[in-house]
Amino acid sequence: MLQLPDHSPLLDLHTARESALAQVTATEAVRDLALSAAMGQVAARDVLALQAMPFFTNAAMDGYALRVTGQVAGPLRLPICGTVAAGEAAPTALDTDTARRIFTGAALPEGADAVVAIEDTREEAGVLLLDTLPKPGNHLRRVGSDQPAGACLLARGTRIAPHHVGLLAANGISRVTVTRQPRVAVLSTGDELAGARRGPGQIHDANRPMLLALAEAAGAVAIDAGTLPDDVEAVAQKLQDLSRNADLVLSSGGVSMGGRDPLRPAFLAAGGEIGAWRVAVKPGKPVMFGRIGRTAFTGLPGNPFAAFVGFQLFAAAQIANLSGRTPAAFAAAQGLANFSWQRRPDRAEVFPVRCTGTDSSGLPRLERLGNGVSATLYPLAAADGLAIVPASTATVAPGDRLAWHPFCAG
Repeated sequence: MLQLPDHSPLLDLHTARESALAQVTATEAVRDLALSAAMGQVAARDVLALQAMPFFTNAAMDGYALRVTGQVAGPLRLPICGTVAAGEAAPTALDTDTARRIFTGAALPEGADAVVAIEDTREEAGVLLLDTLPKPGNHLRRVGSDQPAGACLLARGTRIAPHHVGLLAANGISRVTVTRQPRVAVLSTGDELAGARRGPGQIHDANRPMLLALAEAAGAVAIDAGTLPDDVEAVAQKLQDLSRNADLVLSSGGVSMGGRDPLRPAFLAAGGEIGAWRVAVKPGKPVMFGRIGRTAFTGLPGNPFAAFVGFQLFAAAQIANLSGRTPAAFAAAQGLANFSWQRRPDRAEVFPVRCTGTDSSGLPRLERLGNGVSATLYPLAAADGLAIVPASTATVAPGDRLAWHPFCAG
């Protein structure tokens, strides 16, 4: 059992993230779901195309099907012999010197090798008049041109999105095998947290609702584990109970070194093993990673913005790992600072930013929001994402490159 001293060296972000991921193992449990219920789930295996698509060569435009090969250059007069609509059975073969009216998506008659768009033609008394001859293949979607048989439609470890649902449905696939969603229990601690009615000196619990929402958005089954006072015995018992069913327990508050911070002693009393503690990041230095039996544990700070940042840096990656997905890198996008900033170069710092346009190369210009206070979520209301500067950075000037994490990236 690792019991870290109060003043152990701070972990750099890379080491801290690796320590967080080391606590979790991807679930091996799978289940079979109807495609209509698979949104947001993670594919447990590759899904391959049973057939090439399109299933048959069809018209890409409303117009006329004809045989171009062997025709004179034009102009042409071709009798119109019938109509082919989408959804009809394969039409009879087309005579060489005739045309057939055809609609978008309809199967191309045998013998035809092109479609001429209706707006490029004239029709008189049942005869198609063409001034110029189209090229073979004109306005056709050829069989197998979209995807070959055996193509990977959905890769193992992919979180299923609406476009995946559409592609699978187009291929006639109605069920998919997915991994079991990780169960993430979320717990808040603190004597200051109000119940149904806020009393003097108390605050509302922002962290638990926020972390529950973040866990659910990340693809987990979020379990509301409630709030507890700063009582070591009560917290230890709760952690033991949660470890019996959860894959990951997220707590907020009580993880620092204050005299009223119960998390570390409670975690150890519950049989937990601390894997790592304290990260060189602002906000959110007092973060703890560990395990209670087979259940991973991540203790986040009580300050709401610090808890939000900690989730984005560590817990989101843990949930991805548990789901069988490859965790996305944090702040993999690039932007340009649209502000000046002097700071103490000791820890990496994460802060909310808002896009204020783009430069000539297309990179977003990022405005810093807030004043670095870790107890407020208000700047996030206007933010488009989070940016980060390295621990060694003391000065940020307009035009400097910034690594940032757009919220739309998930």
